[in-house]
Amino acid sequence: MTHPNTASHRVVGSVYSTGQSAVTNPLPKATAAETAQVLAEVEFPTIAKGPIVRRPKVVAAVERLGLEARAVTRMQTMAEKYGRGPLMLAVPGQKMATVLDPDHVHRILEESPEPFATAETLKRHALKHFEPKVSLISEGSERARRRDANEKLLDHNHPIHRMAEQFMPAVREEAAALLEEVADNDDAAGQLNYDAYFNAWFRLVNRVVLGDSYRDDMELVELMETQRKRGNFAFLRPVNTEDRAEILERISQAVDKAEPGSLAAFMKQIEAAGDTETSRDENVQQVPQWLFAFDPAGMASYRGLALLAAHQDRLDAARYQIAEEAQAEAPMLPLLRATVLESLRLWATTPMILRETTREVEFEHGVMPAGTTVLIFAPFFHRDEKNLDFAHRFAPEVWDHQRTREEWPLVPFSGGPGICPGRHLVLLLTSNFMAEIVRQRSIELTSHELEPGNLPALLDNFSLEFQLSPR
Repeated sequence: MTHPNTASHRVVGSVYSTGQSAVTNPLPKATAAETAQVLAEVEFPTIAKGPIVRRPKVVAAVERLGLEARAVTRMQTMAEKYGRGPLMLAVPGQKMATVLDPDHVHRILEESPEPFATAETLKRHALKHFEPKVSLISEGSERARRRDANEKLLDHNHPIHRMAEQFMPAVREEAAALLEEVADNDDAAGQLNYDAYFNAWFRLVNRVVLGDSYRDDMELVELMETQRKRGNFAFLRPVNTEDRAEILERISQAVDKAEPGSLAAFMKQIEAAGDTETSRDENVQQVPQWLFAFDPAGMASYRGLALLAAHQDRLDAARYQIAEEAQAEAPMLPLLRATVLESLRLWATTPMILRETTREVEFEHGVMPAGTTVLIFAPFFHRDEKNLDFAHRFAPEVWDHQRTREEWPLVPFSGGPGICPGRHLVLLLTSNFMAEIVRQRSIELTSHELEPGNLPALLDNFSLEFQLSPR
C-alpha cells in the first residue's frame, strides 16, 4: 500500500545538529520558472476555489479542467527532481517552502506549534475576519489555554462525544425533515441537490452548537459566510468589526441561554465547574471556528453519499452496520465514518496545510530559515498513485490500518498537536446524518458517473444531484 522505503527513513524530532545555518547550508531551491509553475498549477487553483469559503463557479471550472490532477502531477515532478526536500520556492520578498517527503509531513505536524507554528501569517490575516482569538492562530500560553478549552468542549479524545445522546434527536429530526422536503418537491420529487442538503445540515449544526431555538437562524449562517468571504482575501480586505462583533454577540447569547442538548450549554457547564482556564470571551471566540469547520464537513458527507451510490457493495455493508447498531443511543457506524474520511482524502477540503517556522530548522539536506511559510499540499500525498495502490479508488478499509497512517501522511484533519479537535464530533454527526438518509431511501447519483477504480481528482459538491426513492 505504501512505498517500501517509507518507514526506513522516518525522521521524528529535530535530530540534526550540525551547527549549520540557512545561509551556510541552505535547502534546495526551485528555479524561478519552477516556482512559477508551482504557484500557477498548485497554489492558484487552491486559492481561486476559495481557501475559507468555496466559490462554486471556480470549483466547477477546476473540476472541468482537471486542475487538481495537474497540481498533483506538478508536485510529483518536483519530488522526482529534488528528492526529499523540503524545497524552497523563489518567491520575491517571501520565504516559502513546499514539502515533498512523507516523513517531513509527519515531522512538521508533530513539531507544531514549535518550531512549526500553526499561526501562519496568511492564515492569521484570513481568520481574523471572524475569529481573531481562535486557538489555531494564537501563540504561546494563549494558544495552549485556548487549545485546551477546545479539546475539552469538543471532547476530542473520544469518538463518541459525551453529549452524543443529546445530539441524536436533532440528527434524526433534521434528516427526516430533509427527506420529507425532497419527497414533497413538486418540480422534482425525490431529487436531492446540494442547496437542500446544506440547509438541512446547518439546521442540524445550529441546533447542536447553539440550541434548538437557533434551528432556523440563517442570519447567523449568512453573517458567517459574509465574513468568511472577506477572509478569502486575507489582508487585502479590511475587517468588518461590526459584523464580527455581531457574530460573537449572538454566540454569547446562546451560551447564556444554555439550551439543553447544545454545545453552548456544555460550555456553560464546563465554565461553571471551573474546568477551563479560559474566559467566557475566549470560549465564545472559539465557536466561529466550529461553525466554519462544519461547512466542509457538510461537503465531505455529501460527497460521501456519492461514493456510496457508486459502490453498492459498500452501501449494503453500511446499511448492515446501521441495522446492527439500531438500538445504540449514539451509533459508532465505522464504515460511514471511514466513508467521510475517504471523501476527505480523495477530495481534501483543506488541501493546503500551512505552518510557519519560529526559528531556523535543520533537515537532512539543509536548514530552513526562520519565518518560512511551509506548504503541505495534502492531495499530493493523498492521491499519489506512485506510492499508494489505493490512491484513486474508494478504500475505506485503510482507516482500519493504523500502520498505513503512521507510515504515510493521510491527514484529512491535519495531524500532531494541531490536529482538528472537533474531528470525532464531525465524524459522529456526519455518519449518523448520512445513516438516516441511506437507511430510509435508495440513492442514485444522477449528475455524475463515477468510475470506481479511477475516481476524479475533484468532485464538485455544488453540482452533485441524487434521486432518492423509498426502499
